[in-house]
Amino acid sequence: MAALRFQAASLVASPCYPNAVAWSEENLVAVACGHVVTILTPNMPFGPRGLITVPPSQPFQIGVIDKEDLLSGCMQPISFHRDTSPCVRSISWSPTGLAPNSGCLLAVCTTEGRVKLYRFPFYDFSAEWVEILDISEKLYKYLLDVNFWESDVYSELFNVSQVIEYELGKDHDVDTSTPVMRKNPKRKRRNDIAALKAPDDKLKSRSLQIVCMPKSKTKSKKRVPETHNVALISADKYASRSSMLASVVVSWSPLLQTSEYRLSSPDDSCDCCSILAIGGKSGMISFWKINKPQHYSIINNTYTNDVQLVGILHAHMSWVTTMNWAVSVSDASNHQLLLATGSSDGSVKIWHCYSAELLKPSKTSSASFSLFHELISVDSVPVSTLSLTVPIASAEKILLAVGKGSGALEVWKCDISTRKFHKVGSDDLHGHVVTGIAWAFDGNCLYSCNQDDSFHCWTLNGDSLCKVTLPSNTPGVESSTDVPNAFDSCFGLALSPGNLVVAVARRFDAGLLDPMYQLRSQKAAVEFFWTGGQQLDKLLKKCSDFDGEAFSGFSTRELINWDFNIMCSLSQHEHLNKPVVIWDVVAALLAFKQFAPIYVDHILAKWLRSYVGSNLENAPLQKVVSKYLSNITTRRLHFLNIIIRRVILADMKADKVNEENQSFVAEPGKGQMGLWLKLLKSSEKELRERLIYCSFSIVINLVSQSSENVSKLGYWQPAGLAQMENWVNSQQAHIRNSLKVLKSEFKKIKKSKLCSVGKYTAKEQCSYCSAPVPFESAEASFCQGTECENGVVQKHKLTRCAASMIVNDITPTWFCVCCNRRSSKFAPRALFSMLQYPSDLSKDPKITTLRPSSTPMCVFCGILLQRLQPEFLLAASPV
Repeated sequence: MAALRFQAASLVASPCYPNAVAWSEENLVAVACGHVVTILTPNMPFGPRGLITVPPSQPFQIGVIDKEDLLSGCMQPISFHRDTSPCVRSISWSPTGLAPNSGCLLAVCTTEGRVKLYRFPFYDFSAEWVEILDISEKLYKYLLDVNFWESDVYSELFNVSQVIEYELGKDHDVDTSTPVMRKNPKRKRRNDIAALKAPDDKLKSRSLQIVCMPKSKTKSKKRVPETHNVALISADKYASRSSMLASVVVSWSPLLQTSEYRLSSPDDSCDCCSILAIGGKSGMISFWKINKPQHYSIINNTYTNDVQLVGILHAHMSWVTTMNWAVSVSDASNHQLLLATGSSDGSVKIWHCYSAELLKPSKTSSASFSLFHELISVDSVPVSTLSLTVPIASAEKILLAVGKGSGALEVWKCDISTRKFHKVGSDDLHGHVVTGIAWAFDGNCLYSCNQDDSFHCWTLNGDSLCKVTLPSNTPGVESSTDVPNAFDSCFGLALSPGNLVVAVARRFDAGLLDPMYQLRSQKAAVEFFWTGGQQLDKLLKKCSDFDGEAFSGFSTRELINWDFNIMCSLSQHEHLNKPVVIWDVVAALLAFKQFAPIYVDHILAKWLRSYVGSNLENAPLQKVVSKYLSNITTRRLHFLNIIIRRVILADMKADKVNEENQSFVAEPGKGQMGLWLKLLKSSEKELRERLIYCSFSIVINLVSQSSENVSKLGYWQPAGLAQMENWVNSQQAHIRNSLKVLKSEFKKIKKSKLCSVGKYTAKEQCSYCSAPVPFESAEASFCQGTECENGVVQKHKLTRCAASMIVNDITPTWFCVCCNRRSSKFAPRALFSMLQYPSDLSKDPKITTLRPSSTPMCVFCGILLQRLQPEFLLAASPV
């Protein structure tokens, strides 16, 4: 039985190139469809979308050639180029944190060879994504500075832009990627003006004609004033320069970062960065370093972070057609960055570089990539796609899957220490070009698709590659019938951050669509398939504890696989270098909850038991977990809060949950729902206590230091100290004794000293009427109000910052899409990496090195905060 999709979304244009779909770390899906890139959220694929329209670009002025050189062999691919409308050739998402709003940037490479970066329109309230940088322009300027690595001195110079303007007019776009020449300099201009008034088809053919350079340099100077000189070069040099600037594929590296707690100067922007690799037709790869911004904003829409070229590598002798990154963490002090590259000449190579070289200051960093291993030598079959991964469970191993234009699929394994590769599987059953490959479940599973509309799954059993069937059952409601099953080809696939869902970009067969209702508006679609029930034989032994019955056609084997894969997904997200994006886990649990709530209870019970170990009691599990919250990591507390809100209390609105959670009193009649609410309240109170403990500790420590240490920059300065003190006073009966002792020490400090190391403001005013705002709760407060003419006192309800408990003003604030709380301040990094309730931090000298978290993350959910968007605009949904 074929795999069944659980949702799908139509696209207005058809994909044209492999790897046409990409899934970001913040849970957005981008699909390259002809001249546009469609961006949607898997939470609601048929809802609001983002859009990137690829405009035609002005060509680079790289030189001119003589008329006699047009028929040379190297010039024929350029001279006969007839692509008047650019298409998207390659897309790639950056890691989270590189965009101005802490999200992901999208790199787009077009058939014109241009590479541009786009950001989310978080400030513009628009569906059109915003271009922030043209990487190709920077590459062009660099190649001009080094004279394209040529040492010749040119004597024949003239102005290309003025010749184009003279021949075809200022308002006409010309594809001058072809050599610019004028066939007859004495031809009258009125003939050219008549050509401009010709029909569109004639106009297009006219704009692509090759215009010859004037024979007489003197006459050219009289007719064309020089403003920018372009060299007269040979045909070989023109073709070489054109290929250097013609990009084919883009790929972002994972986020590289230094030690989490290293204290750096305020102007140190090299704490985190990512490398954008751009492969071109010349076989060269350029590496661009993009640093993580020091500050994020939802108000300022300018992009000030610059991009630095850190190296150019001559990797292949032909086009670089595909690339993929991976990081080896076998060396804890210096991670090894791996890059696999494939070429149109059939060769596959792996390159490596150490992250320490790239994390140096901008002026000294360089990408010293060296050849790790040449996996496949040059042959006649081009490489269309590849996927590289380093399994977490086996950090010394490398897995590489290679898909070729002939339909061949090869899988290689390598030991990093010995650099010995051996092939573990080769499959030639793909009848057409392999258009997409992706590793899943930490290298235990491989998904592939090709152009003949086939979609396959493979597993690694030792040193053999075995084909397995895709899950035929799908939890939840299937996709709408508005998207027909009339496909003829696949153009790529991408896995969700939790590996439980795969997205496949597929093109419709025009002959199978209704010409009136479907053919006009539906060219392709992106389908979503569940992979959580993937049948992997070796998992049965690890999940044999489940003895439940099958539900709605699901076999026990499939339920066991779902159980194991959900647990693995949550376990992988416990790594602090991964953002909290568990949308697929929450979506799977909600889907099973509709028809198998008993199975969901089993998964949640097993998951909670893993938090408390074997210390179980006869009491309900929620009460048992509440006793061990202080020993649970902050990341796990975030998972707990998200799953309670989004799965167990899914029918309650987030604001209602906050109100219930704030004033909850245990009642026998509330049953299991009341126990979950109480556990949520305990978990959020635990996180708030950890935050206040950090705040009080750093204040006490800094005040005790010398004035020089107190005034230095770089440490975290807590805000809302007075509000935190009020909250501790109101919770005296429910907080830990250690926090009470710390609060008593904090109370002895004079307010003048408090203001020097933090923000202590006991009196707050309403942003609307300037009335005093008393502290009533940590969630919201009412101002005392002003009396109207009719004697009625008008009061305003004001929300409080989730991180500092100070009253939010009227300016836009960060918003959490899970708990619906708002934040104007950020918590320190240390809070999100705590393994348990903190010890006596006030006596720890390292407390002064607590750095402020520049990344906007929710204190209670751990997900990235964002600007609150209207419902008709796209918004990322990590949960």
